[in-house]
Amino acid sequence: MSITAHWFLPTYGDSRGLVGGGHGVATTAADAVRPAEIGYLAQIARAAETVGFEGALTPTGAWCEDAWLTTAMLVAESERLKFLVAFRPGVLSPTLAAQQAATFQRHSQGRLLLNVVTGGEPAEQRAYGDYLGKDDRYVRTGEFLDVVRRLWAGETVTLHGEQIHVDDAALTRVPDPVPPVYFGGSSPKAGEVAAQHVDVYLTWGEPPEQVREKVEWIRGLAAAQGREVRFGIRLHVIARDTSDAAWAQAEQYLAGIPDEMIEQVQAGLSRSESEGQQRMRALHSTARQHADSAKKAADLEVAPNLWAGVGLVRGGAGTALVGSHTEIADRIAEYHDLGITEFVLSGHPHLEEAYWVGEGVLPELGRRGLWTHPAGTRDAAPAAIPFAQ
Repeated sequence: MSITAHWFLPTYGDSRGLVGGGHGVATTAADAVRPAEIGYLAQIARAAETVGFEGALTPTGAWCEDAWLTTAMLVAESERLKFLVAFRPGVLSPTLAAQQAATFQRHSQGRLLLNVVTGGEPAEQRAYGDYLGKDDRYVRTGEFLDVVRRLWAGETVTLHGEQIHVDDAALTRVPDPVPPVYFGGSSPKAGEVAAQHVDVYLTWGEPPEQVREKVEWIRGLAAAQGREVRFGIRLHVIARDTSDAAWAQAEQYLAGIPDEMIEQVQAGLSRSESEGQQRMRALHSTARQHADSAKKAADLEVAPNLWAGVGLVRGGAGTALVGSHTEIADRIAEYHDLGITEFVLSGHPHLEEAYWVGEGVLPELGRRGLWTHPAGTRDAAPAAIPFAQ
C-alpha cells in the first residue's frame, strides 16, 4: 500500500523556532510570533495541498483554537485538502458529534477525517468539566464511537451504557462518505478501543522497533475482533538539501530553548496520565542522561535521524525526523515496511517546512514508487533536481 502524507495546522501560532505547547503545556505569546489567524493558516493549507499532502491535522485542547470552527473556515480557502479534526468525546454528545461530522462532509464535499482524543491531562479535562478517571474515559470513548458509527449507518440508537446515555438518537441525513476515525493510545484500554472501533491507529514517533511492537499489538487485538486497521505515525520533520544543514537547524532550535523553559515544561508533563506522553518523555530523558552535553542536538538522536529535542518543550508528538531529503525518505520507507501507511508530519515554520518536505521528500518517495500526488497529474518537484545526502 502506498503512503498517504498529511501536514499539520498550528492553531496555537507558529514561529521560526520551536513553539512550546501541546498536551498539558501552555503556549506563551512569546513562543508564537506568527498568530494563528485564518489568513496564515490558509497559506499553510494551500501550500500543503499544492505540494501533495492529503490532509492536515488540527489539534484540540485549551492551548489552541477550536478545531471544528477553524477547519470549517478553512474549507473555503482550499480546494482538495482534507481536515483531520481532533476532538474529545468528553466535551460533546455523540449525537452532536455525528451530526457535526455529517454537516462537515456535505459542506466540504467529503473532506473530513476525525481524530478522537480520549484525553490524558486531568487538570485540562477538569477545566472542560470532565471529571472521569483514565479508564472510564476510555470506556466512554468506546461507547461514544459505538453510538456515532450506528448513527452514521442510519440507525436510531438507544444506549444506556456505563458512561454514555442516549434515547432514540437519529440523524436526518447521514454523512457520505462516512469519515474515517483516527485514534491513538498506548495503554491496554486504548488498545481495546482501537481494535473495536477505529479505522487508523496513530502512534507518536517512537524508534522503529517500538513502533513495530505497537503495530503487532494492535493488529493482533483487531484480528481477534475480526477487524483490520490501518496504521499512521505522527512526526515532526527537519528536511534540508543536506544532512549537515538539517542538523544545523536542529542545533539552532535547541539553542533557542532556555533551560528554565525545559524544566517548567517537563515538570508539567511528568504529571501526565498519558502512557504515550511518558514514552515520549523517556526518549529524551534517557538520551540526556547519557549525553556529554544536554545542549547538543546530536545527543538527542534516539534512532537514526530520529531526534527527541522537540519533546523538551512540547507535549504530545515530541520527535522529529532530521536529515537530507533522501535520509528522511529512507526513514519513512523503514516505517512503511513496518506497516505504517499514513504519515502526519509537521515542522517549524509550518509554511516553509511544508515546501521543504513537499518539494524534497515527497518526490523522492514518489521516485521509489511509495507515494503519488493526490491530484494525480502534478509533480511536486522536477525529478532532475538533485538533492544531496
